[in-house]
Amino acid sequence: MKNVDDMIEDVLDEIMSKMVRMKKARMMKVKGKQIARKRKLAMKRKANPEKLKKRAAKKARDIVAKKLLKDRSKSDLSISGKENLEKRLAKKKGVIAKIAKRILPQVRKAENERLAKKREKDSQ
Repeated sequence: MKNVDDMIEDVLDEIMSKMVRMKKARMMKVKGKQIARKRKLAMKRKANPEKLKKRAAKKARDIVAKKLLKDRSKSDLSISGKENLEKRLAKKKGVIAKIAKRILPQVRKAENERLAKKREKDSQ
């Protein structure tokens, strides 16, 4: 059986049709609380390098999407608009990878700051 995190990562990589989006929405409705509980536990630990790379890739993807959308937000798009955006992002995988590699140190720094803040809060 697939891990819940793997399912979420698959969603990021594929161009989703309307039916697939609806299926993922149903899956998230069922698994949402479980995912939230696991995320809360995972946030107590330091992220491994693979997880940091995934975060950097997601941020890079968001940066490119923001440039493509200009002043519109992703939530304002229709389903066909989201599909179109996914197709355009799929063509820009090289750019996304370069940006992800460039922002990886920032993601690492943010992770270290987050953990330092958490330890400071726990020690009080």
